[in-house]
Amino acid sequence: MPAPDRIVRLNTVLSRTGLSRSTIYRKIAEGTFPAQIRISINGAGWRESDIDRWIEDPVSWRPRRENGDVR
Repeated sequence: MPAPDRIVRLNTVLSRTGLSRSTIYRKIAEGTFPAQIRISINGAGWRESDIDRWIEDPVSWRPRRENGDVR
């Protein structure tokens, strides 16, 4: 059974990717970085698996579709 996907917050994403906050949000707008998911009214985070996939291959990363396929 696979381990559950953790939700990581912005500081973790910053340290793991080496990108700045503004670069992360610019890349999200461009569609070249995983978007956050809502975890509460005032909180958001990223799926750790999405960040891991981006770190493995940032140049060709594309978001997954709802059925799990990569666009």
